[in-house]
Amino acid sequence: MPHNLQFAQSLYDGYETYKEKSLFNRRFKHSDIVPLIEQLKNKNIFKVKKVGESVQGRDIFLISIGTGAKKIFCWSQMHGDEPTATAAIFDIFNFFLYEDHYVEFKKSLLNNVTLFFLPMVNPDGTELFQRFNILDIDLNRDAARKQSPESKVLYSVFNEINPDFGFNLHDQSREYSAGIKSRSAVISFLAPPFDYAKTINDNRTNSMKLISKLYNILSLMIPGHIAKYQDDHEPRAFGDNFSKSNTSIILIESGAWRGDREKQFLRKLNFVSLLAFFKSIAEDSYLNESIETYYSIPPNESLMIDCIIRNVTVIKEGNKIVVDVGINYEEINIEDNRQFYYKAAIEDIGDLSVYTGFREFDAMGMSLQLGKTYSKIFNSLDEIKKLDFASLIETGVTNVKLRASSINELYSPVLFNIILNDKDRKEELKQEAVPNFILKENDTFKCAVINGFLLDSISMHWDEGNSLIFK
Repeated sequence: MPHNLQFAQSLYDGYETYKEKSLFNRRFKHSDIVPLIEQLKNKNIFKVKKVGESVQGRDIFLISIGTGAKKIFCWSQMHGDEPTATAAIFDIFNFFLYEDHYVEFKKSLLNNVTLFFLPMVNPDGTELFQRFNILDIDLNRDAARKQSPESKVLYSVFNEINPDFGFNLHDQSREYSAGIKSRSAVISFLAPPFDYAKTINDNRTNSMKLISKLYNILSLMIPGHIAKYQDDHEPRAFGDNFSKSNTSIILIESGAWRGDREKQFLRKLNFVSLLAFFKSIAEDSYLNESIETYYSIPPNESLMIDCIIRNVTVIKEGNKIVVDVGINYEEINIEDNRQFYYKAAIEDIGDLSVYTGFREFDAMGMSLQLGKTYSKIFNSLDEIKKLDFASLIETGVTNVKLRASSINELYSPVLFNIILNDKDRKEELKQEAVPNFILKENDTFKCAVINGFLLDSISMHWDEGNSLIFK
């Protein structure tokens, strides 16, 4: 273990050397990776093969490296909005191209294994940054019928390779925690079952041992942030179906890390994890692990919320109560789906003591007052931008009105929400409502919450977030 830990730690510390700088956020496209793949064609160590096309005619590539007898197959981005591992795969390509102190390791590894990568299975979904392909089919529920061309490509490539090990690479929701201990599930693993009885055979045992080995290593880097994905058998999923073959399948789900909305830290962990997996397979070191470690990994639990306002006093229906308010942020795609803005919604109200917020604010002793709309109607954004926002927010204003049926902006360019064309708006404190309110302590303004994001009385600016336009 010390040798394997040292290797993983060295990769972790040196990651920036290999990071593919052109993939700098999550919303890259098929057109961004094609030039990178074309460059690999000019490198003798890689083999690049077009293996099919998406519904809209985007090429799907298989990239391989190595000459070893053990075959390892990695496929990523079956879901177009799950790109973390895809970026990590291109970092791995850079690792093999870079001349560094790993030369002997890489030579030994590639003499023992052959690596195969389908880095982007769903390029059409990626174009729209959506889960489904352009036919609105979830490719990971198309393993049985194989109605989509992308599903047929994945199935045929898998059968052609007949790999010994397969890595099914995904992103999961931010809501998941690693068990009930108030920590986000940064990485979740699974040795997927091939039947409803969750039968354990030699191949599945090998998957469990590999996961156990990585769990022990990563637990020293991100203690308490590793979970086990729910293991209900899904007969329509590729991982479950591939597990019926002679392949040991490992599911990797990239979750969430505080302050890492773009998942660049999780990308780094994917880079480290996959290379550590490859090393363990090449050396058979995973065989010494116990599957009891696998079973000890805490399960995914849905206990994370983007923001929690705790212990705030509210009056509803004449009742004075103390509650927690949980808020989640939806990302709305803009600018060719390469950028986004936030739309917040109240997830839950009440006793949220079992939940953890990526952000939390203790409002003990404070009262909640729903946001108000400023009485004046403005004729231009320029007029609104000249307002004294701090003074108005302290009086409870969270919205202003603009005399226009539409504007070019997709979200408000100022701190206030903007209501167009004199529409009526009533703020509410209930599930699914957009949270707009202020917090007071002894009738003194303490904090505003506009579109679910906190503005304190001093800074009066977003460190992250935006307000909305209500049409």
